Amino acid sequence: MSAPTTTAVAGALPVADGAETFRFARGLLAGKRGALALVFVVLLVGAALGLAVPWGFGAMVDVALDGHGYPDVLRIGGLMAVAAIASAAFTGIGIVLSARLFETALARLRESMVGAALRLSQARVEDAGSGDLVSRATDDVGAVSQAISRGVPALARSGFSVAVTVAGFAALDWRFLLVVLVVLPVYVLGARMYVRTAPPVYRSERAAMAERAHHMLGSIRGLPTVHAYDLMDRASLRVGDGSWRVVRWSMRARIVQNRLFGRVNLAEFVGMATIVVLGVALVDGDVVTVGAVTTAMLLFLRLFGPIGALLMVMDDIQSAGASLARIVGVIGLGEAEAAGPAPSGEVDVSDGPPRVEVDGVAFGYGGGRRVLDGVTVRLEPGETVAVVGTSGAGKTTLAALIAGVHVPAAGTIRIGGTDLETLPDSAAPVLLTQDVHVFAGTLAEDLRMAAPSASDADLHAALERVGAAEWVALLDDGLQTVVGAGGHALTPQREQQLALARLVLLDPPVAILDEATADADSADADALEEAAQAALAGRTALVVAHRLSQAARADRVLVMERGAVVEQGTHDELRHAGGRYAQLWAAWSRHR
Repeated sequence: MSAPTTTAVAGALPVADGAETFRFARGLLAGKRGALALVFVVLLVGAALGLAVPWGFGAMVDVALDGHGYPDVLRIGGLMAVAAIASAAFTGIGIVLSARLFETALARLRESMVGAALRLSQARVEDAGSGDLVSRATDDVGAVSQAISRGVPALARSGFSVAVTVAGFAALDWRFLLVVLVVLPVYVLGARMYVRTAPPVYRSERAAMAERAHHMLGSIRGLPTVHAYDLMDRASLRVGDGSWRVVRWSMRARIVQNRLFGRVNLAEFVGMATIVVLGVALVDGDVVTVGAVTTAMLLFLRLFGPIGALLMVMDDIQSAGASLARIVGVIGLGEAEAAGPAPSGEVDVSDGPPRVEVDGVAFGYGGGRRVLDGVTVRLEPGETVAVVGTSGAGKTTLAALIAGVHVPAAGTIRIGGTDLETLPDSAAPVLLTQDVHVFAGTLAEDLRMAAPSASDADLHAALERVGAAEWVALLDDGLQTVVGAGGHALTPQREQQLALARLVLLDPPVAILDEATADADSADADALEEAAQAALAGRTALVVAHRLSQAARADRVLVMERGAVVEQGTHDELRHAGGRYAQLWAAWSRHR
């Protein structure tokens, strides 16, 4: 799949065009043509058997007018009942078969979406805003899910019902097809109007939902900052404005729907009036019986449900089409990023951890002012280097560049002599930030996210290494304790120990901790620093230090100011040098 290029807003994730979306939808059912044909055949038989009811009522009218007795009426009623039961059975079987087919396709869609989202670079997601990706993974997948699970089977059933009903008109008398010729233009004009006007409205509605999600996530994630700076009103206003934009586009979508339904009601009136006038003329001319006209009216009434369902399905499918285009845009982008140049470099870690070299690196977010400019740093094999400095000095940016989150605007970064951009995954640096996550599931499943083949002994060893084995042993279910959303709540310290244990299991040659233990209370700080030191043993490591006690434990310290390294050396060397680090240490020592 080629990467879609259509986007609504600069920096936003792409939206696939119609052709790309159709090819992807067709690909979801690749190899399932036989199953799809079986579903259609079963639903078609069910729709055809449903014609027995209006035909039976028409026959009953003729029997009654001819003066026949109850036996004929009962016989016709019995046949109607058998046909109705058979129709329901075939329709039910068709629904089950279609659910199995389309739910499988939906599962493939979800897997593709999640896989593509995980392949996107962090820089790409941040540029678009996390709300855009979250909205596509939730609102858009939900809309497509509803259309696939409910809309597509309804579309098939309703379409077959309309087709066999038209065939029923022809079987009664070819003149009844005039009804179809009269009402068809009304339906077609209404549908054309809807198909022309609905897609852009739904696309705009989905984009407004993504913007609202972006503002909501930003406000929730930054809640402490919002409270600290008394920004509640401003945050509420942004979310409110985004919500009202969703409301306005949703109202426009409902207006488009109402115009469509108005044309449908007009078509129903025209059709019934045509049948009445035509039926009277045909009965008066002894062309058809009263029972045949009754059957024609019942057949037309029978169309109301399928046509209404078709229109409702059309509404769902138009909305789902806009959503699917947004999903396919992400999938195409993920595949394009995954299909980039294959890592061609090699790093030999058999002799120990590699050297990290940062030469003349410069970087600015969004192509703006450079927050790093000409930074040159060496991390010797197996060395732990701490980075300290005031807020905004460029510490986190340097860590993100070495981790490969961002690409330098200038300069190079090499791991073991190999350019970072060509580094194989097995040698890629691993970044651990203070925003640790506990995956929903058992403790063992959480740990095995880093090493799927790890044994229980491996898990216990990793926990022991970071000082977590004792509290895990006290849990009633041990490694089988359910954690994460809805599970056993872990303290911030234990969450961070769990993240460090995953780092041990992943066993990268280069590790980067960006204030990964910053959230610990002072009582837990020493224990977490020891856990981090144990996790980093045997690796080349960069530690963005929140507390200077972390810097004191490091082999070497870098001091950054305004995007540049202004001092470097051991803790003792810098503390006695009387420079910037000495000032930071004195200030920190007074307030700890």
